[in-house]
Amino acid sequence: MMHPGTVDQATRRRLILLLVFSVAVVLLAVTMPPTSQPHAYHAFADQRTLFGIPNFMNVVSNLAILFSGIAGLSLLWRTYRIQNRTELRRFRSTAEYWPYLILFTSVVLVAPGSAYYHWEPDNAGLVWDRLPIAVGVSALLAGVLSDRVCPALGLWALPVLVFMGAGSVIYWYLGELRGIGNLNLYIVIQFYSLLLVVLLSLLLPSRYTHGEDICKAIGLYAAAKFAETFDQQIFALGQIISGHTVKHLVAALSIWWIVRMLRRRVPAIKESVAG
Repeated sequence: MMHPGTVDQATRRRLILLLVFSVAVVLLAVTMPPTSQPHAYHAFADQRTLFGIPNFMNVVSNLAILFSGIAGLSLLWRTYRIQNRTELRRFRSTAEYWPYLILFTSVVLVAPGSAYYHWEPDNAGLVWDRLPIAVGVSALLAGVLSDRVCPALGLWALPVLVFMGAGSVIYWYLGELRGIGNLNLYIVIQFYSLLLVVLLSLLLPSRYTHGEDICKAIGLYAAAKFAETFDQQIFALGQIISGHTVKHLVAALSIWWIVRMLRRRVPAIKESVAG
């Protein structure tokens, strides 16, 4: 019986095709005309000030994101500190911790970064919102590589992907300062990376149970982005909550779903013990 971490020849070819296609996507993003930041991007539907806090709902809803990130870090801390069979089953090797440590740390940092941005929305503040998002998405991709291919690959890819994620935001902002902002690389990092997560999850089995939950988490994040797109329309329904606030809440739920996956999972196939 093939171990979930073993890649057969057919799947190996698919992974090579994914790699080639990914390189092509990055090259296309670099060479195609720049995607500029829309002028109305910072004009959110719900701009109410409550308790002295401007854009109250968009600021305070980041608490949900903060709590989901803390829940993830708490789980990792217990897994690291409490060495018993229940906790150890969540990760087969220490190398598998690191992508999720970076992911949940980034999620925690998204909360103050996004709150700071929404307090007074502008491009300078948006950097601190987008930077941890890009790093977190990159870390998630490394985590899936670690699970679906092998931990060594995930650990090797982690700093490379994180550098690319952070670099995409810095590249965009430096361009904005010169009046030629380009979101192409950031779009690739955020959306194509998540597409790769889904494709890898479909191509390769997980080393653990509940592996399908990663696609559910991505689905929730897609729903969050959908709500963000209809910010004005959702707010117009009753002027109670805007699409962007819904995005924050559903994005927090998507992170919590990953925490839930890690908490519940066990090795899918028990490794044989020699001797």
